Amino acid sequence: MEYSEPNERPKDESRCGALRAQLKMCLLKTDCCRVYKITPRECLLTHHESVPDECYLLRNTFFECKRSLIDARRRFRGPKGV
Repeated sequence: MEYSEPNERPKDESRCGALRAQLKMCLLKTDCCRVYKITPRECLLTHHESVPDECYLLRNTFFECKRSLIDARRRFRGPKGV
């Protein structure tokens, strides 16, 4: 993730926060959000044609990361997607 300021950090510093920010930025760059003014969530749910596959991959990676936080086996394997 790139920031404009040299010491800029995301507000959400949780384990999956970086993935959430990447997914958000990926969706906000699409025509679905910029031109049609549709929410990022609706763009994903409706499978809008302007949403690239990269955003769907980020969504799945974010889901796996969040799921690994509640998975009891993560103590041994660590969180996914990090």
